[in-house]
Amino acid sequence: MSEKFNKKLFYISFIYFFSGLPFGFFYTFIPVFLRTKGVSLATIGFFSIAGLPWSLRLLFAPLIDRYFYKNFWMGISLIGISLNILALSFFSPAEHLFFLFLLGLTFFSTLFDTSADGFVVEWIPPKFFGKANGFRISAYRVSLIICGGGAVALSHYLGFKPIFYIISITAFLAGIFLILNSFLKTQANKGDLSLKAQFIEPFKEILKREKAFYLLLFVFTYKIGDALLGAMVYPFWVDKGFSRLEIGFISGMIGSVLTILGSLLGGYLSSLWSIRKSLFILGFLQSLSNLGYALASLPQFPKETVYFASFFESFTGGLGTAAFLTFLTGLCKKEFSSTQYAVFSTLFSLSLTLSRSLAGLGATYLGYTWFFTFTFFVSLPAFLLIPIITKNQ
Repeated sequence: MSEKFNKKLFYISFIYFFSGLPFGFFYTFIPVFLRTKGVSLATIGFFSIAGLPWSLRLLFAPLIDRYFYKNFWMGISLIGISLNILALSFFSPAEHLFFLFLLGLTFFSTLFDTSADGFVVEWIPPKFFGKANGFRISAYRVSLIICGGGAVALSHYLGFKPIFYIISITAFLAGIFLILNSFLKTQANKGDLSLKAQFIEPFKEILKREKAFYLLLFVFTYKIGDALLGAMVYPFWVDKGFSRLEIGFISGMIGSVLTILGSLLGGYLSSLWSIRKSLFILGFLQSLSNLGYALASLPQFPKETVYFASFFESFTGGLGTAAFLTFLTGLCKKEFSSTQYAVFSTLFSLSLTLSRSLAGLGATYLGYTWFFTFTFFVSLPAFLLIPIITKNQ
């Protein structure tokens, strides 16, 4: 690989570190914070509705494709993320403003992710998508180590409020850096399309594809089992009696390291195998890991069994995500990079948000063991679609 491409990989890693920051904060740190404050499982699940902006990328993607530089969008978004995290530190979960600032956090995170995903499609040659996605996911998971599990572990010593301040300042400084970095400037692709056409043409191109309905259904369903499981993992650790230090170190930090390894291996295998083989094998291993948590929740097993369930789930999660992102990236046309990626990621985000918002009710009424088992079976129907959507791949 050339020196220039290596430099690009560095910046892709930098960008996706900060893509993971709000996600790790929202889905790892916040659930532990809420459960520690005595918030019920059902309410924690409903708090996931604040992630709804992640499902609204389509409203912003055409504007990001058309106006300004994508590094400008990313920088402004990080500043917005910073200010919302800072605002959260001044309110308790019982106050309405706490929920509103969570919405603000995910809104700016959506802008960041939409511009970043389009940036990758434009910046990285298609033959390097597998390798780039390995670095992309790895950087994302490093962020989860620090802003998710690491933040939880650090809160054991500092308390919660300083964590809000540290993450807020870090995001703000990174936002300024991205805005001012000339190497990252890629002009928005205005082309000959009107603003109206910029919204419509990317959809039309997707819908004209063979078996478009099955393709969209697959994107919506492929990660549902993983999303359901993920919503209740950290409350499960709390209810098992683990300290915040244990949760942050074992599940958050070591688990994320294993996900990084899985992502790099998954990216490498996805570049060697066909996309059909990658989605089948790596995706099924990801689904199978849900049963590890089902076994770990049984009372006859020692609570340390959760460690092994976490390690297996983290590693295979990296494998499955690398295959899925390689598939999604290859679906997008460069002229509609942000918009078409937004179409697919919106479906994925919508399924994630809806699944997580209902997960608390499922865990409450089924109990952890049956709920975790259920998440495995929910993940299986998507595999029936793989032969249909990858017929020629």
